[in-house]
Amino acid sequence: MADVGEVTGRSSLRARLLPALACCCVVAVAVKEGLAALQDALGGRTVDWGPLAPRAWLGKVFGDLTEAQFYAVVPAGIGMLLMAALAHRLAVRRHRLRGFDICYGTGLFRWVLTAALLGLVLSHLLWWWTRTGQWQPTFVAFVSVSPSIVLVYGAGWRVALTAGGLGAVLAAPLAIAAVDLVCRPLGLPNVIGNVTGMWAGAVPAFLICRWLPWMRATEPPVKEPSRAPSSSWLPRRVLADFTEAQFYGNELASLGLLAGLLLTWALDPGLPGYASNLLPQILGAQVLTASLAVWWHADRWRDRGWYPTFVPVVSLAPAAVLAYGGSWPVIVFAAVFGAALGPPLAAAVGARLPSDFHPFIGCVFSMTVTTLAGAGVLRVAELTGLL
Repeated sequence: MADVGEVTGRSSLRARLLPALACCCVVAVAVKEGLAALQDALGGRTVDWGPLAPRAWLGKVFGDLTEAQFYAVVPAGIGMLLMAALAHRLAVRRHRLRGFDICYGTGLFRWVLTAALLGLVLSHLLWWWTRTGQWQPTFVAFVSVSPSIVLVYGAGWRVALTAGGLGAVLAAPLAIAAVDLVCRPLGLPNVIGNVTGMWAGAVPAFLICRWLPWMRATEPPVKEPSRAPSSSWLPRRVLADFTEAQFYGNELASLGLLAGLLLTWALDPGLPGYASNLLPQILGAQVLTASLAVWWHADRWRDRGWYPTFVPVVSLAPAAVLAYGGSWPVIVFAAVFGAALGPPLAAAVGARLPSDFHPFIGCVFSMTVTTLAGAGVLRVAELTGLL
């Protein structure tokens, strides 16, 4: 049972952060309603993206940089990488504008990116033939096995090549199989198959690393507790959660991501979000669930130095909008359900993993469970006429 003082401190912290939460919720409403109104005004304008179009090879590869966020557009990925590189340089110099330290203060950004890109390119080379006129999750290595192995085993070409290869050989085909053999036949959101392939591929990948003589696990950096998250901390943390899936967790990287996304949307409103015309609703749901998760779990951020509040941002919230539409009941349910269930489940699983298994495995396992449960509730609500 929680100590009375602990409960009081948790309530006091949430109370102090309530004005910041209210502001973030207003932003979520403005994003959803404002962008939707602008989208109607922009009409059906389109742009010829040439080799960067989603169906072109370059468009598929570079679009995969932001598949985890459900955006899948090249400018968003380019903006994210450029600003992530800037954040890394500022972190090296300990500049006050660096934001949250990229890649958790490990200094491994260049090797994380190298391994992730290797895994991404290899995934396309090995599994391009599965794209028989339909989408496939070739992006999974970029945000799962490949970068996480570097964060556990450190810098170096042998580590990066091993990480890239294991991500492409294990995570990508398992995700493709889960999507093709389970999600599509059962009508489940594809993200369930994506993240299932990530954790199912990560377990054998880290087991294999134990037997490779050139792989030596490094000591993870100590996460310093944040003594008193402030009102300015909450929106910064919400913003940073938009790039946690890539293991960046940095506001500048997220700003680059969103700038590229909104530029694409302004030029071609129907393109982001798999040409669903639901980007305003997806983005509004993501802002809302990130805000609620960071606010509700702020005490865990303070005590532990890091907490997986990003889990519903890249799973249930956008998946619910794509599957059940962008109405407020769908958005609010997905945001609240995901913020309440996703992070603590991810933390609980991650804490029980061996020390040489990256805790991201708990995050993606939680995404599987949270999205499956949330989508199930929404399905029942739809069948009973509540939606």
